Amino acid sequence: MSTEFPEIMTINEVCQYLRIPRSSLYKLAQEGKIPCQKVGRHWRFHRATLINWIAGQRLDEADVVIQAEGLKRS
Repeated sequence: MSTEFPEIMTINEVCQYLRIPRSSLYKLAQEGKIPCQKVGRHWRFHRATLINWIAGQRLDEADVVIQAEGLKRS
């Protein structure tokens, strides 16, 4: 199996890429919590946008940790 993912990815490819179940990815897509587009009946994901989204999620989590640590020090 190739580890290269195409620029435009399918549900199955994103599940492999993110290592999450299809049901979780469908839920994220339907709730608008992950960047994607619906083409007809199929969800499509832009790889570069996913990478940026993941980086943004990490920054959000880091902000929460920093804020929580600030509260502990007070």
